Amino acid sequence: MSAKLERIVEEISVAFVGHEDVVRKVLSAALANGNVLFEDNPGLGKTLLAKAFAKVLGLEYRRVQFTPDLLPSDILGTKVWRPEKGTFEIVKGPIFTNVLLADEINRAPPKTQSALLEAMEERQVTIEGETFVLERPFFVIATQNPLEFEGTYPLPEAQLDRFLVRMSIGYPKNESEEVEILKARLRWGKDDPTTDLKPAITKSEFLKMQEDVERNVKIHEDILKYIVRIVRTIREDERVEAGPSPRGGLALMKLAKANAYVEGRDYVIPDDVKEFAIEALAHRIFLKPEYSLEKGIEIEIVREALESVPVPKDLKY
Repeated sequence: MSAKLERIVEEISVAFVGHEDVVRKVLSAALANGNVLFEDNPGLGKTLLAKAFAKVLGLEYRRVQFTPDLLPSDILGTKVWRPEKGTFEIVKGPIFTNVLLADEINRAPPKTQSALLEAMEERQVTIEGETFVLERPFFVIATQNPLEFEGTYPLPEAQLDRFLVRMSIGYPKNESEEVEILKARLRWGKDDPTTDLKPAITKSEFLKMQEDVERNVKIHEDILKYIVRIVRTIREDERVEAGPSPRGGLALMKLAKANAYVEGRDYVIPDDVKEFAIEALAHRIFLKPEYSLEKGIEIEIVREALESVPVPKDLKY
C-alpha cells in the first residue's frame, strides 16, 4: 500500500475504530467509483464512516434521511418560481455533492428510491426535463436495517444492481474491540470526531488515483475468465432464480483492480477476486421461492462457486 493510501486508512481509523478491513474495502469501492450499500443493525458507525471517508478524501458530503414522505425532488432538486425575476430557477438538491449518505434508504417508497438510479448509474440527474452532470467523483453510501420490515420498502432488483458492493460491518468481534471503542470516545471528548480529522489527500489527488486504477492496473485474460466462470457457476446453481448479470462480473473486475491498487500492485491476482466476490455478487442473487427464506444462502452460494471454480495459475504479466 502506498504512503498516501496508508495515511487515508490511518486517518479514517482514528474515527472509525476497530474495522480497518471495512475501511480498506470501502476505499477500494470508492477507487472503483462504486456505490456502497451497508446492510446492518443501527449503532455500528455507518454514518460516522461515511463522514470520515468524505473528510479524509477531501470530498463534499451530504446526508439524506430517507422517510416515507420523502419526495424525489427533496433529493434531486426542483424548479422554483422567482416572481421578482419573472422566471423559474433551478434549486439543486443534496445529490449535488461528492459523497451522498442515503440513510435508511428502504424507508422511502420505490418512486423516491428510483430517483437515485440515474445518478448512481450515469452520474447525472434530470430535473423537470433538464439534465445536469454530477461533479466527479460521485458515489452513494446507503444504509438499510435488515431487521425492520414494518414501514419499509425492499430495494428492487434494479436498485440493488446499481450498488457495486453490499457490505456488513457487524458487531465488534470480542470484548477488547468493544473496549477500544469506549476508549476512543473518551479520547475524543465528543460523539462526532470527524470535525477533527484532516484531509489526507485532495479531491484532484483522489481523482488521479481513480484514473490510475482504471488505466494502469493490469488484469490477465485468465483472471477475466476466472471471474466469468464464478458468475456463470452462480447463475447455474439450482437454487438461483436469477443470478448476477454481466454487470456483476464487471463489478467484480473493477473491485479486483482497485484491491490490487490498494495492496500496492499494478496487476491483479486471483486473491483480489476472492476478496470481493461475496460483496460484489451475493446481493445480485435472487433465489427460487422455496429457498428465499433461508438466511445467508446467497453468501453460501458464492462461497461454493469460489471453491468449485479452478483458480488460474502461472500468470505472466
